[in-house]
Amino acid sequence: MEISFTERELDVMGVLWDQGGGTVAEVRERLQDDLAYTTVLTVLRTLEDKGYVGHVEEGKAYRYHPLVERQAAGSSVLRRMMRKLFKDSPELLLTHLVSDRRLSDDELRRMRALLDAPRDPEDTP
Repeated sequence: MEISFTERELDVMGVLWDQGGGTVAEVRERLQDDLAYTTVLTVLRTLEDKGYVGHVEEGKAYRYHPLVERQAAGSSVLRRMMRKLFKDSPELLLTHLVSDRRLSDDELRRMRALLDAPRDPEDTP
């Protein structure tokens, strides 16, 4: 399943992933942008329609919770970005990452260690 978010949806999902869930008011309170209650409600309903969020009744409010994990969403978004921006090439993506001058030596060492680590044979295509 390909997971896709708008910027605003991703902001809301970030709050849900960080907090484990929340009411519209709680999500709104934790967003960096000052959005109207109805805007946050609309985003949550859209995410629910897409199957990314669920809710349970809590008194007069709904408590929304993520139905997709952050890692699954990240993997899907990364695959889509790699396909569309890097010609479906992990090598081009990695080249772009490591040629970024803002990476510290420590970050580059950790990336090299990940590349040098033994891989699980089941992960190999």
